[in-house]
Amino acid sequence: MKKIVRAKLHGITITGADLNYHGSITLDPEICEQAGILPMEFVDIWNKDSGARISTYVIYGKPGSRCCILNGAAARTCQRGDQVIICATEYIDTPQIFDIEPVVLTFDAQNNVDEVMSYQVYATPEHPYNFRIKREERPNGAQRQIVNVDVEALAADLRARGLNDHAIADILSCHLNQFAS
Repeated sequence: MKKIVRAKLHGITITGADLNYHGSITLDPEICEQAGILPMEFVDIWNKDSGARISTYVIYGKPGSRCCILNGAAARTCQRGDQVIICATEYIDTPQIFDIEPVVLTFDAQNNVDEVMSYQVYATPEHPYNFRIKREERPNGAQRQIVNVDVEALAADLRARGLNDHAIADILSCHLNQFAS
């Protein structure tokens, strides 16, 4: 059995910390439902600001509140405004790795879902285990604004990372459509 990622909330912002409440993390059930995180499920929490790493269980807060509140002893590991990664895991037999697609949600500063992704593992004749991130359409058709992009520097960096000119042109035309040729 292998422990794998089942769901992840990446970059959600702490909205509160209640030292005097029984331990847990309180999350908006609408966010949890979208990611597939259940009440009473244990999750790992990694604080992007402090580096603190804890494990606790989920309780549901008010639907639509976009809350992310650490309770009890966990409240000492984060402060309001910290960004955290919350990861739910499960144990699987290795061959099942090809059948799962963990949901990954990213967030804006108000804890609205910014992007919905999933992780995929697949096999090719060259490599038995390959990994890709599948991105879905942004919620409500939202577009991320990119300004002041040095396209030449970006292309040079991608080339230094081993991408060929065709792949670089694909990336630029797909993600920076104002620069597509």
